[in-house]
Amino acid sequence: MGEPNSCSSSHGAASSTYRGVRKRKWGKWVSEIREPGKKARIWLGSFETPEMAAAAYDVAALHFRGREARLNFPELVNTLPRPASSDADDIRVAAHEAALRLRCPAGTAENGGSGSNMAPVTVRLSPSQIQAINEVPLDSPTMWMQMASEDQSELFSNETNDNEWEAMQSDSLWDP
Repeated sequence: MGEPNSCSSSHGAASSTYRGVRKRKWGKWVSEIREPGKKARIWLGSFETPEMAAAAYDVAALHFRGREARLNFPELVNTLPRPASSDADDIRVAAHEAALRLRCPAGTAENGGSGSNMAPVTVRLSPSQIQAINEVPLDSPTMWMQMASEDQSELFSNETNDNEWEAMQSDSLWDP
């Protein structure tokens, strides 16, 4: 029905081309679904884009109606998260997870940009690098050139063992 990876920035219309999605006056997109055989609706949440709200709806629709569900993004059926139970809270959690998968990175254009699914990086500085930072003005290009010339193989790493993490927690940034 729509392009799942494109970010929408349309404003104005209160309805959406997606099933189970509507727009609030203040610009947020909301999604809810009616439980089969009941008058009650399950509130799925408020989202930044109609695509995010549509993905949330798809999770709930698939849970309640199975393969017969009319989905906004049928091509994503095998990748949608599944709720842990039929409890409304579990359905909301899975719906939000699906919505976050379609979230557009902040500041990217509608035609897409690279996602920022990177894990945090630990930066390790040697004692000589720390000393150089403390002794040379931060705007000095020589400081950065000195740091670049030193061994950088362990400067950036995503691997931290538990002992290193505990040691980092007790260290102060201000201790030499």
